[in-house]
Amino acid sequence: MKKGKKLYEGKAKILYAAPEKGFAIQHFKDDATAFNNLKKSTIEGKGILNNRISEHILSSLNHIGIETHLVKRINMREQLVKLVEIIPIEFIVRNIASGSLTKRLGIEEGTVLEKPLLEFCYKNDSLEDPLIAREHIYAFNYCDMATLDRITKKCYRINDFLQGMFKAIEIKLVDFKLEFGLTKLEEDGSPVVKILIADEISPDTCRLWDATTDKKLDKDIFRKDLGNLIEGYQEIARRLGILHEQSNISPIKFTKPTAVKIKKK
Repeated sequence: MKKGKKLYEGKAKILYAAPEKGFAIQHFKDDATAFNNLKKSTIEGKGILNNRISEHILSSLNHIGIETHLVKRINMREQLVKLVEIIPIEFIVRNIASGSLTKRLGIEEGTVLEKPLLEFCYKNDSLEDPLIAREHIYAFNYCDMATLDRITKKCYRINDFLQGMFKAIEIKLVDFKLEFGLTKLEEDGSPVVKILIADEISPDTCRLWDATTDKKLDKDIFRKDLGNLIEGYQEIARRLGILHEQSNISPIKFTKPTAVKIKKK
């Protein structure tokens, strides 16, 4: 499929115009970043694995009626997706305390939460994606009340589904990030606004621990210098039954991470 002009480039993906209006080609890069882009590296094969894992998860959500922007995977690094207007909020669903939650509130990592916790962050790298409340969302018109209520329900339903998916392969779903977008579609000759999951769901956007050992299989391997990131991602793909399509990924090759001073958050 022929790519058009570049529409957007983020830390891990590039979005290109697709031949058909209303669609885009999402390209997964091998770039790895952490701490709001303060730590950077290139890890060969990372984009291939994220493309395949995200396609598997988003396709599974589509099949149970939770609509996503994914149309299909085109090749090893690219997906055809629906163009959406991104809501500038990151929706963080937490089942087990880890990451910034433990730092902000002094909670011990690994504490199982009594019920899932949903947090909102304003999607803005220059501001380090600050935590916000519903009142901020309404006050600054990031999202209307009805849309936010619908997305909130979707977040909890997605969490239930993903917890079941990962529990079946002996992985704990610690937390994950979701992004949503709005798109206008024609149904019976009338325009209908749809709320779709956008971006990706992959080990880059989830914390995933082995159910027995609590070994980290996600981007925390890179954040915390815990070892071989590709091996962690490959283990997730293997347990999901999709690793056979990644057989041509060569052993891990790292570039030296950018030497920067990491700000404590």
